[in-house]
Amino acid sequence: MENQKQMRKWLDDLNLDHPLVIAGPCSAETEEQVLKIAHQLKDSDVNAFRAGIWKPRTRPGNFEGVGAIGLKWLQRVKEETGMKIATEVANANHVQLALEHDIDILWIGARSTVSPFIVQEIADALKGTDKVVLIKNPVNPDLSLWLGGVERIYTADIKNIGVIHRGFSSYEKTKYRNKPEWQLAIELQNRFPDLPLICDPSHIAGRRDLIFDVSQAALDLNFDGLMVESHWNPDKAWSDASQQITPETLIQYMKDWSVRVETTDAEEYQNALKKMRAEIDAADQSLLDTLGKRMQVAEAIGKLKKDNNVSVLQSKRWNEILGKMILEGEERGLSEEFVLRFFKAIHQESINHQESIMNA
Repeated sequence: MENQKQMRKWLDDLNLDHPLVIAGPCSAETEEQVLKIAHQLKDSDVNAFRAGIWKPRTRPGNFEGVGAIGLKWLQRVKEETGMKIATEVANANHVQLALEHDIDILWIGARSTVSPFIVQEIADALKGTDKVVLIKNPVNPDLSLWLGGVERIYTADIKNIGVIHRGFSSYEKTKYRNKPEWQLAIELQNRFPDLPLICDPSHIAGRRDLIFDVSQAALDLNFDGLMVESHWNPDKAWSDASQQITPETLIQYMKDWSVRVETTDAEEYQNALKKMRAEIDAADQSLLDTLGKRMQVAEAIGKLKKDNNVSVLQSKRWNEILGKMILEGEERGLSEEFVLRFFKAIHQESINHQESIMNA
């Protein structure tokens, strides 16, 4: 994608002195509910009001949104509060209706991003619009699919683009509804540093007590903004009740979040940072040397197994190692999740080396 800075222009034009904040209920339920929440957020640092009009549900029978009538409620929000308005679109018909009702920000949801066919349909319907279009990451941790969605929107002559990181589904049980997988968002940010990156802590957390910390983590990673679900009475929300916070709570959070500067030229800081980075570089080099030696031993084991007609995978041995490493990792301040990911990668590389010897 050429001229990424052009994609960032819509955010720069807002001239904000704080991260962008898009907030509002998961779903528009009634006109009264929408307007009540909007007016509670009106005089805060919230820049745009969001509400789901069409709600794609995993299984039928759940509340699937009020439909097009909700777009008129969003128009009233804009008229009465002056805030920009945002909603999700999942097909060409949604796009047409949203544009007819002058929705300022349209986002493509995680369930839509997984399908290039759906994204292309939306891109064709949006072609040439000057509205802001945000692309959520796909449900599964697939960076190429996420980038493909961005590219399809960009090639439809849409320049006001951004991405939303809302976490990824996982069969592993964690404290999050969707695992953050921060490294994927960081990789996207490294490849396209001028592409606005927004975090959706509500869908990552899945529970309101985690939203502050997830949001702060995103701000610490230099995200450009947040999309937070807010309801005047979260426990009675018609969808995703457990991950919504009240407008009062959100306003307090916005006061309490720490926004970091990207860097500083202070000499003391730069000198200390240079020293610590040198220590990190040395540790990384040592780590690579150790991994290289480990793979040499793994190859020797592979040859021994081949000579004795023994299978590569030894599940009992692997489970013993993993259990031990988790305990020792915890003693060193390493999370179980990190230790599992790290040693699974090492184990897979060892298997690859041994299989190449078996097949030689």
